[in-house]
Amino acid sequence: MSASSEYRERNALIGHGAVVWTRTAGTGPQRVLPDGCTDLIWSEAGPGPDGELLVAGPDTRAHLAPGAPGTRAVGLRFAPGTGPAVLGVPAHELRDLRVPLAALWPGPEVRRLAERIAAGQTAAGRLLEEVAFGRLRTAEPPDPVLAAIVAGVSRGTGVAGIAAAVGLGERQLHRRSLAAFGYGPKTLGRVLRLNRALDLARTGLPFAEVAATAGYADQAHLARDVHALAGVPLGPLLRGSGG
Repeated sequence: MSASSEYRERNALIGHGAVVWTRTAGTGPQRVLPDGCTDLIWSEAGPGPDGELLVAGPDTRAHLAPGAPGTRAVGLRFAPGTGPAVLGVPAHELRDLRVPLAALWPGPEVRRLAERIAAGQTAAGRLLEEVAFGRLRTAEPPDPVLAAIVAGVSRGTGVAGIAAAVGLGERQLHRRSLAAFGYGPKTLGRVLRLNRALDLARTGLPFAEVAATAGYADQAHLARDVHALAGVPLGPLLRGSGG
C-alpha cells in the first residue's frame, strides 16, 4: 500500500480467523500482497450510487488496487481455506482475480446488500459479517485436512510428508488445496512464509535473521522470493515506497 493510505483492521465477530478491514486510498495505487486469503469487499468507488461489492481471490503475486485519493473500501478477509464456504465457488476459480459479487450470488441479494451498506445505518463491516455468518451456518463443514495442510506448509514440511500425515495421495492433496486455497501446497507455503518474513522484518529484525527465522535458505533466497511475490525489493516494500 502507498505510504499515504490509511488502513485499519480488527478480528471479525464471525471467528474462523476472519478479519474486517477498512482502507482509505492515498495517492497512487495500493500494493496488496498475496496472503493466501479471499476477501469480500465493498468499495465506494464502484460505478453505481451504492458502490460496488466484489470478491478478491487468492493472489499469487502483488496486486495494485486503483482508487482515487480519499475513497473508502471495507473488506471481510477470510483465513486461508474458509472463503469457498461463504462464496460458494472453489478458490482456484478466483485466483488472481477481482470479480463482481453479482457474478457469484443472485443479483437482487447483492443489490440489497450494497444499498444497506451505502445507507450507512449499520457499519459496512458488520453487514459483511452478517451475510457471511448466514452462509457459514448452512455451509458444509470445513474440510478436516485444511488445518493440517496450513500447519504442515508453515513448518516447511514437504508435500509428500503432508500427504502422508493426512492420509492422501499427493495428487489428491493438490486438488484439495486448489479448491480450498486457490493454489497447491508449495505456493501456499511460499505465500505464508512471505507474510511471516514481513511480520518479522517490520519489528526491525536484521534481514539475515528474518531469513533464518522464517525458513529461507539465506538472505538472498528471501530477497528473491520477496521480489517475485511482492514485485519490489524488501527495503522499499517495508518503507511503503513500492506502491
